Amino acid sequence: MEELIAKRYASALSSVAKDLPAILDVLNVLTEVTSSSEVKSALTSPIIASEKKTEMILSTLGEGADGSLVNFIKILGENNRLDLIPAIAKVLNADQQRVANEYEGVLKSASPLDAKALEDLEKTLKKYTGSTIKLTQEKTDLEGLRVSVDDLGIEVNFSKQRVKEQLIDFIKKSL
Repeated sequence: MEELIAKRYASALSSVAKDLPAILDVLNVLTEVTSSSEVKSALTSPIIASEKKTEMILSTLGEGADGSLVNFIKILGENNRLDLIPAIAKVLNADQQRVANEYEGVLKSASPLDAKALEDLEKTLKKYTGSTIKLTQEKTDLEGLRVSVDDLGIEVNFSKQRVKEQLIDFIKKSL
């Protein structure tokens, strides 16, 4: 439900914004600010007036803030939707990735790959998907590799255990 509402607000903002990438940068910073437990509890508190919540967010923007962003924050405040800022930023980031055809993915493995192997993997994914994919590495207990790009719905898994199981199945079928 939250995502559907965030999509409507994101669509409205993107239709009126003159400099959407700059606004998106500010929303990403606001997402980090609103993710702290104190700010989150203040935004969802029924005790604090919605005007105070709006003023709190607007004060972080400063004097030179984009007019459409200020109005957007005011509308969110009037409708008690300031807690949707992270979801709205997520939707807008996904839209920007789709427009630029550049996505971020995660490579999970027990040992990190060197820069050359990571670059080769990114090139292979670009050839396969037609999109530029920037991979970040995460260390895990997995014996093998796991690449996932959530925004494209791609998940590739190479594990020693799986190869071993498939090899055993192949041998059994051959006999």
